[in-house]
Amino acid sequence: MPSLEDLRNILRQIDGRSYPAYKDLRGQVFQSQDSHFELCIDHVQGDPFASPSHLRIRLFHDSTKFPDWSHSCKSRRIGLENFLARAMTQSCHQLSTRAGSGKSGLLTIDAPGQEVIERTALLYFTDRIEARLSIGLPAKGRRIAGREAARMLCDQLPQLALDTLQFAQHDSELVRQAVEINEDADALRGQLKQRGLVSFIANGSILPRRSGIDQLPLDQSHATSFQSPESLSVTLDTPNQGKVTGLGIKEGITLIVGGGFHGKSTLLNAIERGVYNHRPQDGREFVITRPDAVKIRAEDGRSISGVNISPFINNLPNQSDTSHFSTENASGSTSQAANIIEALESGADALLIDEDIAATNFMIRDLRMQELIAPDKEPITPYICKVSALHQQRGVSSILVMGGSGDYFPVADTVIGMDQYLPCDLTQNAQHIVQAHQMQVVNQASTFGESTQRYPQKSSIDPRQGRREVSSKSRSTHHIQIGEHDIDLSALTQIISSSQTRAIAAAILYAHEHRLLDGQSDLPTILDLLCQTLENQLEALSCGQRGDLATFRRHELAAAFNRLRTLKIEP
Repeated sequence: MPSLEDLRNILRQIDGRSYPAYKDLRGQVFQSQDSHFELCIDHVQGDPFASPSHLRIRLFHDSTKFPDWSHSCKSRRIGLENFLARAMTQSCHQLSTRAGSGKSGLLTIDAPGQEVIERTALLYFTDRIEARLSIGLPAKGRRIAGREAARMLCDQLPQLALDTLQFAQHDSELVRQAVEINEDADALRGQLKQRGLVSFIANGSILPRRSGIDQLPLDQSHATSFQSPESLSVTLDTPNQGKVTGLGIKEGITLIVGGGFHGKSTLLNAIERGVYNHRPQDGREFVITRPDAVKIRAEDGRSISGVNISPFINNLPNQSDTSHFSTENASGSTSQAANIIEALESGADALLIDEDIAATNFMIRDLRMQELIAPDKEPITPYICKVSALHQQRGVSSILVMGGSGDYFPVADTVIGMDQYLPCDLTQNAQHIVQAHQMQVVNQASTFGESTQRYPQKSSIDPRQGRREVSSKSRSTHHIQIGEHDIDLSALTQIISSSQTRAIAAAILYAHEHRLLDGQSDLPTILDLLCQTLENQLEALSCGQRGDLATFRRHELAAAFNRLRTLKIEP
């Protein structure tokens, strides 16, 4: 195997040559003199202004020396990988310089956010730790800056590996905290179903974020520490923290109520992101939600293809068949109905709904409106009429933020009141109001309705774009382009990283290339096949060893399929 000194000599020889001369490095592996470090050059940009080059740096375990306890199970390994990726991010930021033309000197890694999810950016293998970086190979104009490249590749990158991938370089207590908290979070999530809980919020959690676009925790001097009321408290066990007490949200129908700006939506936001683990010091480390809880909202303008929305919408004036409903431009109510049916199809066992982003006419229709508009003139059966049957017959719970209407009191199993970001148990208060006003839900459905299998057709996906046979792009966290067609994921707030979006785009192409959309397999079967493929190897989605992918849930993958405007469904 060639050495780093061989690489240094090559870079000196091509110094000043035209930029494409870098291409000769592609596919080569260089090793340090002591064999502890390897540099793999996987992709070389064709131009200093093009997307950066991709490389991998490896440090072998005879040098890393991380103790067994730091990676003894999958939970700990993922916690360690995220910890090291954050350390690598900081080091890359310090080393990265924009010296030269284009992206010269740029050095980045796909950085983790507040959530801890499995990524391909940094991986702990049985014999080594491997970090996958993007680098702007140095240039002056469009000519190679070979000496600067030698300094980056032969000096800075080996030192970067030694500084971040060796156990001795880290505070052992911070490493222990990262892996133990991740293990504890998984242990808590594993207890929810057996305890009949949808979600758990530990006492002492800090739920508020700095802003709607910043997931860093609000400074503790300005934030209220979460404390469960005694009547809703549960205690769960963890392997490292011991017993943890907090608010347990039980299966069934739960309302979150309270005045404006008192923390209703903040609590629901924490619950929806509780499907993922969180890094230490996030404040939400032990806000834990079942993995199959799905946020639901109205989504005006989305396309719908062959969805049976008849449990909620029927008897349309134009006699449209709502058991196989399709539209290019859904209304708020039809989109929310489709979102629920599609979530059930992908295996959701809890639905999370905030009245602020829901269609009012889909959620409720009060008694006065029911008196004015006869039932046979209203095609929408509101959610309030189906929510009980949904739980009793399908085992699907609902957590709803309802700050403006008490109509849900008769069907609620639990009512949580938020007062200055602190929860209180208002269940009995709500029940007394129901009795005092003799409240009832008119036209409450005895059955939820039938399900219909959907079979995506092969022609649903066309990845061609111009002369390119396959084109797939992830333009942002909530935007995918497959061929010439866009997929808008902006309503999917449980996608928390652009790395997940890239992986979802790759999964859609994988399904096309492996002919999983054959017209004979329904969508849940396709999702099962994809999830089985990805269970142990996320990279199976793409050629090469990419460092910009992250694990995603089957629900967001299903949602991406369903928002593909070219989707063709056979019942």
